[in-house]
Amino acid sequence: MTYPDVTEGTLRRSGSEVHYWLAGPRDGPLVAFTPGATMDHRMFDAQVEAATEAGYRTLTWDVRGHGRSKPIGDGEFTVGTCAEDLAALISAAGHEKAVLVGQSFGGYISQELYLRYPARISALVIVDSTDIKIPPNQQERLILRLTRAFFRVLPDGARRKLTAKNVATKPEVQRYAHEATSLLSKKEFLTVWRAVTKVFRDEPDHRIRVPLLITHGEYDRAGTIAKEAPNWAAREPDCRYRVVPDAGHNANQDNPDYFNRVLLEFLRENAPIRR
Repeated sequence: MTYPDVTEGTLRRSGSEVHYWLAGPRDGPLVAFTPGATMDHRMFDAQVEAATEAGYRTLTWDVRGHGRSKPIGDGEFTVGTCAEDLAALISAAGHEKAVLVGQSFGGYISQELYLRYPARISALVIVDSTDIKIPPNQQERLILRLTRAFFRVLPDGARRKLTAKNVATKPEVQRYAHEATSLLSKKEFLTVWRAVTKVFRDEPDHRIRVPLLITHGEYDRAGTIAKEAPNWAAREPDCRYRVVPDAGHNANQDNPDYFNRVLLEFLRENAPIRR
């Protein structure tokens, strides 16, 4: 998809060439979109189109190891590394603050960035993700360990098909997911998945002090997302909670019309455009 006034850039970050895209009015509030594990910047095409038309500046990017951001880089791949990448991209875009929109693992990255630099975040939008401040219980930790073992022995072709089937309800979104996840080698995938299983902190009393939107697909069966989301929303002081109908884990892609209405309503209230 092509947007007006789009700029593609790269940022060298600890051994990786991180690719990013800026679109929309240069003087609009910045909205930074971070995709989930094995996905890439294209998963937000429909949101970029809607946000730029509404007057927002948008930043999309391929997390290191994903899409065009190769190689995965030096050192350990962690949610913290990715959060620092995102902070650097926001600065490279010429902004001190941004609204963060993160899907799945991108939601973890967005939360981590807020926890590190709260003054730089205007608002948070979490799509099909969980609260990283609440560590998993014993049973959930066991399941995470088992998934790591399962993916180590699963043939890579089967892993790609499984990912595509499980993240979306719409065939066209499943085809996109299969293509995106195919851009990661098995080694890269296992590196990323290890980081996914280690994102959690133990700070249950911490609260998010910026406007927060929590969303997930009606048919999202990934982990405990749908189960935990209402309780998470109830804990936060300034939060709205929306279930995206007719959508799976990639809810913003499965039902972009509904998701975009909710997103733009939230942006207009919490990051208004100054004329």
